[in-house]
Amino acid sequence: MAEAIQSLQSFWKPFVEISFFWLAYYLLFVYIKDSGMAQALKGLVSLVILFFIAQVLDLKAIRWVLFHLFQISIIGFLIVFHPELRRGLTRIGQSPLFRMFMKEQRVVDEIVKAVTTMSKNRIGALLAIEREVSLKPYVETGMALDGVLTSELLLTIFMPNTPLHDGAVVIQGERVIAAACLFPLSQSQKLLKTFGTRHRAGLGLSEESDAFVIVVSEETGTITLMTQGKINKDLDEERLRAALVEFYQPPRRREHRRFKFRSPTA
Repeated sequence: MAEAIQSLQSFWKPFVEISFFWLAYYLLFVYIKDSGMAQALKGLVSLVILFFIAQVLDLKAIRWVLFHLFQISIIGFLIVFHPELRRGLTRIGQSPLFRMFMKEQRVVDEIVKAVTTMSKNRIGALLAIEREVSLKPYVETGMALDGVLTSELLLTIFMPNTPLHDGAVVIQGERVIAAACLFPLSQSQKLLKTFGTRHRAGLGLSEESDAFVIVVSEETGTITLMTQGKINKDLDEERLRAALVEFYQPPRRREHRRFKFRSPTA
């Protein structure tokens, strides 16, 4: 039985390794095929193939020469084709698979930057991130923006003594859909006395939708998250980022959430 397992491992391990390197070679070749780097990459692959042939045939002298030649070729390859390699990796990073991740990461970074800045400067703010339940009725109560979400935009909206300061911002995907929106106030009698109108509005929206709500207190600068009628207050930058990262995960992964919300009285 043990021999059978070892025999199976000796089959699938080389297959996985070869598949990995072939995929890496294919991606690089596709994104650099229009440059002279593609021909050089073919040469390197040829050296690797010759090395394996020498390994199988136990041609020690040829194997030794090819091994050292391959090492020198790798260094020369990286030096000579550094610009092309950088452009190729950039194009790989711009593929749809990577763009999806980078888009969500950028949104998290922008929100965290804006919220923590407002918290330090005690600038009151109320943000709602739309999930599956549409927030269109609340969007219609404010001013339509439909702008790309950036920390600068959020800070400008909530700057004191500006027309859009009072009210809430609604975020949809990576865009700020509207500002100065009105949310329903929570009627809960168990809310902390330290909670003001912004907190009541944020909790009210979380009770009537599945939105992810962020509130920054103008009096204390504390950051509070609300969703589905539950809250988590006094968050720092690290916990805020962790909650947002978890929020943007696929639904199946969010089922086993690590970020815990407490009841409104907590």
